[in-house]
Amino acid sequence: MSFERGRLADPTYYADNRMPAHSDHRWFASEGEAATGVSGFERNLNGLWKFHYAKNPDATIEGFESPDYDCSGWDDIPVPSHIQLQGYDRPQYTNVQYPWDGHENLEIGDVPTRFNPVGSYATTFTLDEPLADGERLSISFKGAESAIAVWLNGSYIGYGCDSFTPSEFDLTDALVVGENKLAAQVFKWSAASWLEDQDFYRFSGIFRDVVLYRRPATHLEDVDVRAELSEDLGEAVVTLGYRLEGEGSVAARLEGVGDLTAGEDGVLSITVTDPHLWSGEDPHLYRLVIEVRDAAGEVTEVVPERVGIRRFGIEDGVLKINGQRIVFKGVNRHEFGLNGRVMDRETTESDLKLIKAAGINSVRTSHYPNNSFFYELCDEYGVYVIDEMNLETHGLWDRIRQFGRPIEEAVPGDRPEWKPALLDRAASMYERDKNHASIVMWSCGNESFGGSTLLEVSNWFRARDSRPVHYEGVDWDPRYPATTDVVSRMYTPAAEIETFLKENRDKPFILCEYAHAMGNSFGAVDKYLDLAERDPLFQGGFIWDFSDQAIALTDRHGKKFFGYGGDCGEAPHDGEFCGNGILFADHTPTPRMQEVAYLYQGFGTDITADSVTITNKMLFTSTAEYDCVVTLARESVVLAESTLETDVAPGETVSYPLPLALPEAPGEYTVDVSYRLRKATRWGSAGQEVGWEQAVMEVPGAERVAPGAAPELINGIHNIGVRGDHFIALFSRIFGGLQSYRFGMTSDGGRELLKAVPTPNFWHAPTSNEKGWRSFFEDGDWLLASRYANLVPGENPTITTHDDSVEVTYHYALPTRPESRCDLSYRVFGDGRIDVTETLTPGAGLADLPEFGVLFTIDADYSHLRWYGEGPDECYVDRRGGARVGVYDADVADLLTPYLMPQEAGSRTGVRWAEVTNGKGAGLRFSAPSGMEFSALPWSPFEIENAAHHVDLPPIQNTFIRPALARRGVGGDDSWGARTHPEFLIPAEGQLVFQFSFIGLR
Repeated sequence: MSFERGRLADPTYYADNRMPAHSDHRWFASEGEAATGVSGFERNLNGLWKFHYAKNPDATIEGFESPDYDCSGWDDIPVPSHIQLQGYDRPQYTNVQYPWDGHENLEIGDVPTRFNPVGSYATTFTLDEPLADGERLSISFKGAESAIAVWLNGSYIGYGCDSFTPSEFDLTDALVVGENKLAAQVFKWSAASWLEDQDFYRFSGIFRDVVLYRRPATHLEDVDVRAELSEDLGEAVVTLGYRLEGEGSVAARLEGVGDLTAGEDGVLSITVTDPHLWSGEDPHLYRLVIEVRDAAGEVTEVVPERVGIRRFGIEDGVLKINGQRIVFKGVNRHEFGLNGRVMDRETTESDLKLIKAAGINSVRTSHYPNNSFFYELCDEYGVYVIDEMNLETHGLWDRIRQFGRPIEEAVPGDRPEWKPALLDRAASMYERDKNHASIVMWSCGNESFGGSTLLEVSNWFRARDSRPVHYEGVDWDPRYPATTDVVSRMYTPAAEIETFLKENRDKPFILCEYAHAMGNSFGAVDKYLDLAERDPLFQGGFIWDFSDQAIALTDRHGKKFFGYGGDCGEAPHDGEFCGNGILFADHTPTPRMQEVAYLYQGFGTDITADSVTITNKMLFTSTAEYDCVVTLARESVVLAESTLETDVAPGETVSYPLPLALPEAPGEYTVDVSYRLRKATRWGSAGQEVGWEQAVMEVPGAERVAPGAAPELINGIHNIGVRGDHFIALFSRIFGGLQSYRFGMTSDGGRELLKAVPTPNFWHAPTSNEKGWRSFFEDGDWLLASRYANLVPGENPTITTHDDSVEVTYHYALPTRPESRCDLSYRVFGDGRIDVTETLTPGAGLADLPEFGVLFTIDADYSHLRWYGEGPDECYVDRRGGARVGVYDADVADLLTPYLMPQEAGSRTGVRWAEVTNGKGAGLRFSAPSGMEFSALPWSPFEIENAAHHVDLPPIQNTFIRPALARRGVGGDDSWGARTHPEFLIPAEGQLVFQFSFIGLR
């Protein structure tokens, strides 16, 4: 038997001499060893291997696998790793495009020949003594992309090409006592690569663990643990099916319950009365201890398994967990971090702690099976999982959907040559993962159109398991609706889902992807959660996606940054489309997490001046399990705090008296209701907040203090001066605006607070979503209006004197098509306060505005922002549910959120006042009692727009302040055409007026 390299392009050549898939259980020599978690039957081969890189199979070294071939002069490479992150080849990010598209003219299934990198690996391990009679030794490559061939001591062992499930091979017959040479070749592209067109970076290499397994002569090869619940959930039958290699027997006990007994069919089982059910809220796991004995009665193995007793399925037409309708508050999760798809247990566990803390209850493994430890941790932490098969043929589907090719070209479609590989991938995932309670649905893959092959895959799952089957592609190819047990769609607006469900009520509806979190986005997501509460058939969705996929790079000046498509010199690529996580690439939260946690919380709260009404959105947990703390504050100064004892049953609503009374003193107050962990969990500490709501209440009667005597007017030739005791404002007739504002008069004339004339501003750097619908084509008028406003001849400026103030107004013509007009009026009072009124009269038929405000430029020394408004994180008009009114501080240099590509970011909504100051507290204070949007950044919108990466932004010279009546909402239904919802736009209709004030601080 030898490796047939010429069959790399054969879709039916998906495995050769690979061992059958089996459960991911571990076996130990004794219960004592099992308690340590370290098995003497396992040897991890991770570490430095010898490595040779070839650009294609023809450039590889023949015979390298032989023990006689000396590989000691080769490079070292860490295993696991991607070769592209170790200095070979290059990372390539593509979404839909096949990575070779345009480079070679390939028929479907063919493999690139000019450039198909091959990594040749070699390492050694020592066998101290011969295996005992009947023992076997295998090697498992947990993940190798995309195809791997294996040799031991020069003998060909086998081949496998499902990148994301184990390729395990029996080494026994090629073993020698002493040193053994293990060799492998990993091919970047194989016929199977046509099935792996996921939206991700294209890597290759051995990227998951490599483990040697010793099997005793009597060995438990496979374990199948099931728990069947009675209708009333009061009783469960736990069964143990298994496959035993060699002669012997199997016994098992469920700790705390008893021993399993064999039925007539040989299956071991036990009845559990009043079982402690597993759920996302209470992930209780029973411990099942399986003991294997050989024919002589000697214990050969002890296998510990954890059993979650739960029922999940479609009942009464909806998806239910333990009899209760579930709403998936989910996220899609690529396995991706700073080392690409090389993930460790510690990072994964950290991710799950963030997931639980944010109220996320479910994960879809987009779009391939994850490491086994991911499912183990989901069992422990309580996360519902849609386990997705390694399948995506998006590039071929696009030929049908976008370019009108016949459906016969779909892969796998109805093509028989692809069916064996698909069924093998289904089996590899299912057999490995079947015992995990966290897995509630099987998914046939992603974005691969439809066809009879996928129907057969779906039926294969059903023939073996009761869990529902998911596949979204039926929405595009409805010929085989039975492929999926749920209606699954992507990025459908909430209003369209509601319309669909008025006439289609035969299956539950989920969004396997929604709220495309690319760049500054995630707007109006509350509409989906509201719909899930109104219509029982809509059962939530999965945010796209968990973390940015990006590569840590260093630019030519030594500055570190996260790169995206094209930054590694690759083509084709899909640019920044890999930057759509609710976490950044280093797995720290983005500002969107503030909104995720708010929308996904398990509490609904309504606060009035005399009551708190609580709706418990959880399925199994009373609110009595949490501390409920009510806080009264004024501008973040806590005036009173009280703990409210609550006991709201799941699904119920109860009102309680507000335990605090509003003061009589006039002013604005906040009442916060905070739900906190009463005791520590695996993912959170005692006192950690898990839900909240806030109400802002006004006690009327506050009066504005009069500014005192009117300032002096100095009507000069070129400048209009307005002077008070502590300030002077200088308005230029030449430069068309407020040229100077000095506050805190000194012998040298006082501190200048402006570096440029404030200008009307209607522009911000386009967000990723705005670029997706090509906003710039419509918004260009407003960019010109912001950059090139012109004074109206003969009208500027106009001066009006009042009893208490002087008002200077500039009249601008804006170069829109048709022309627009804008007036900017400054009313200066004796204490130095300036009330600004901006009035826009847009030309007829213009597009809505990106924003409507004023742009101030001051020195970069004024770098500290303190504001009273919504925060603490960035928020926008359609993404402000998770923001709370308070007083917050930040450094201006930190306020441009580091999305992969610079764009509009860092704004805050509902700002009553904001101060931008230097280290001595001098600066400017802006105020708008009715609230405004406020931005303070080190770069102008135009500088931000011009930068491809944050390291490309110019050195900080200024602070740019943008008080605004409004900014366009960020949107987020998708990032390739979905616009901001109409209620979050700034229509260019009628007359728009924005009023705010500013004053110097000294």
